[in-house]
Amino acid sequence: MSDIVSKTKKFWLLFALMIGPLLFYLFILKSSAQFRFLPVLNKHIEDVVKYSNDSVAFKKHITIVLFLGDDLLHKKTNALNLNEKIYKRFHKFNDFQFIVILPKGTEEKAKELKNELGFNTDMTHWKFVFLDKKDIVTIFDSFQSPYSLNKDAYVKEVFIIDKNANLRGRNDDEDAVNGMLYGYNAESISTIHKKMVDDVKVLLAEYRLALKKNKKKEVFKNPFKK
Repeated sequence: MSDIVSKTKKFWLLFALMIGPLLFYLFILKSSAQFRFLPVLNKHIEDVVKYSNDSVAFKKHITIVLFLGDDLLHKKTNALNLNEKIYKRFHKFNDFQFIVILPKGTEEKAKELKNELGFNTDMTHWKFVFLDKKDIVTIFDSFQSPYSLNKDAYVKEVFIIDKNANLRGRNDDEDAVNGMLYGYNAESISTIHKKMVDDVKVLLAEYRLALKKNKKKEVFKNPFKK
């Protein structure tokens, strides 16, 4: 009798080890079918690393991109707003970063801005890149947005770039022309709070879901692997 009980227990243990991961994987697939993804609006972004002497890049990172121009200290409110509403909230996520693209010659102003941003803030994932204006224009134009840089290489909108260097945004925004929201007005706290925070959440959740699915695939392939 004890042998039968022992064999029965072993059977159900093996059943749970083999079938459990499969059921969980199917649950993840079902959940992902109902999951809201942040639309890709452009797959042809010029990566900043092509124009810079350092290793700062869009690829393999979730990036918030700012173009603050020559007069960045008069536009610092944009950076301060984003620092409070977006950066401090999400900077601990893997591969999350801010990139500020600035014209060469603004290095001292950038130091001043960094010092102001750095009060009670871990600045590790704030990146400042200094480029020729023609290269800034090339990068900006590759976004193919309806916005325009001014003569100082400034634009009020900021952009969300995914790990594949794709531009993300909305294709159903009620306030945008044809529903297409390519960037977020950083001069507007309301836009940052009501739209951008939610969209960054969606993108980060998308990557977390993809990571879980990959892990469950590995478990399904080898349920005995530790």
